[in-house]
Amino acid sequence: MAEFWTVDFVPLLAASLSALACALVGNLLVLTRRAMAADALSHAVVPGVVVAVAVTGLAGSLVVLAGGLAAAFAASGLVALLIRLGRVEPGTALGVVFTTFFAFGILVLEWSGLSRTGFDIHHVVTGYLEGLIWIGRDPGAQASLLRSLMDLPQVVFELAIVLVLVVAILGAFRKEFALLAFDPVFARASGLPVGLLEAALLTATALACTAAFKSVGVVLAVAMIVCPAATARLLTTRLPQQMALSAAIALGTVFVGYAAAVLGPRLFGSALALNAAGTIGAMAGLALVATAAMRGRA
Repeated sequence: MAEFWTVDFVPLLAASLSALACALVGNLLVLTRRAMAADALSHAVVPGVVVAVAVTGLAGSLVVLAGGLAAAFAASGLVALLIRLGRVEPGTALGVVFTTFFAFGILVLEWSGLSRTGFDIHHVVTGYLEGLIWIGRDPGAQASLLRSLMDLPQVVFELAIVLVLVVAILGAFRKEFALLAFDPVFARASGLPVGLLEAALLTATALACTAAFKSVGVVLAVAMIVCPAATARLLTTRLPQQMALSAAIALGTVFVGYAAAVLGPRLFGSALALNAAGTIGAMAGLALVATAAMRGRA
């Protein structure tokens, strides 16, 4: 049991917090047909984060989140500019801008030397869940539980704060977001501040992607934004139930995927473990395929 608290508890907690933030905001992205934009956005925040860390020499939460948000708004603004002024097809503009941003981020990563630190490309893509250990949770120690909790890795607190911010944004505009998702034409005609709502949704998405980028990687962020929400949408048409279901599915895939990563190889006699972010993402995709197949046979 001591091994679980030291080795497995923090990765599960970090992945769960990130999955919840991504899944909740993913519901609105799926309903507004912007799921692929979320995929692109999770890559576009990379240059903002890398440049912010390289310029300031700091890798704290505020620096990372500020860099990620700046890159997200810059990329979205450039996409809008290409569509309106250049009359570029929206899908093409999205693909060009976000791919260019991601490539630029990788170049800065290599040029600045950050690739030789915790910001290497492997961590950008798949995160470093396996590196999150809780040394303070020693059953033999006399420290109180509160003191032990304070020894949790900083990334856990960062992910918890981002989850609170995402929930606050979604809660503050829940009625407006619902109207924008189900009837965007009426939402604009009724005078809703659509631009403000889209900026709020972009902010929530960028926060979830940036926090995930720093800890669990792009793969898990994209999977958690799209798959749980899309799976839940197959099971219900009511937004509150969909959001609750997506959160439950996200947590379920985190636990099943992490267990598969740790225990799966042991079934075949291997002492190694699979990448947890990869198996969690794969489980989320399998859950969506299985749900779609069951609905197709019903």
